[in-house]
Amino acid sequence: MVNKILKLNGRDRDILATSPLFKGMSQQGFSKVIEHVAVSSFEAKDLIFREGDSPEYFYTVLTGFVRAYRLNREGREADIAVYGPGDTFAETGIFNSDAYGFNAQAAEGITLARFETESVRKLVTESPEIAFALMTTLSCNLKNALECVADDRLHTAPQRVANFILKHCPESAQSARFRLPFQKSLLAGKLGLAPEALSRAFSSLKSAGVSVHGRVIEINDVSALRRF
Repeated sequence: MVNKILKLNGRDRDILATSPLFKGMSQQGFSKVIEHVAVSSFEAKDLIFREGDSPEYFYTVLTGFVRAYRLNREGREADIAVYGPGDTFAETGIFNSDAYGFNAQAAEGITLARFETESVRKLVTESPEIAFALMTTLSCNLKNALECVADDRLHTAPQRVANFILKHCPESAQSARFRLPFQKSLLAGKLGLAPEALSRAFSSLKSAGVSVHGRVIEINDVSALRRF
């Protein structure tokens, strides 16, 4: 449920302008698209939309994180993606207006830029630049989805967690320390793991010098983790 509809402020415009959707777009193209945007806020656990709903809007995250997931008939959930600031999602409705293909939920208190699908679809027919920007975003999201599938097939649970941690380590660092950007439960879903499997994976990585303190991850030997 949307709690508030807000006005687009300067900070929001800056986030949008540097997002993958808009960063290669001209000022004219950017201005045309944001004529059809509203800023929406949601509380943690609020549903943004359900699978099967008509795709009236697509979104870019301004603050917080969004969890995308699907449900089976028994109510079992399978996470598909986690979207953070600057990420655009549900843009497939521009080209395929059948229905949303997943559920989207606020993982925490969030603000989103909400675009009217039909209005932007009309812009796509008029502007090759806007069409290309949306297709680029679709391509990036497809690439990320394929990488997630490959990661699930090719790596064990500890290796998936290790790869995630290494992405947050400077390449030349011998040791590193960072705070998870979201809850461990969200990380588990993002990596295709049950929460208990994530805990076991973290325990397995102790031998590679990884220690976990709440949401803070410490890596004593980055090279050892790369060899894991």
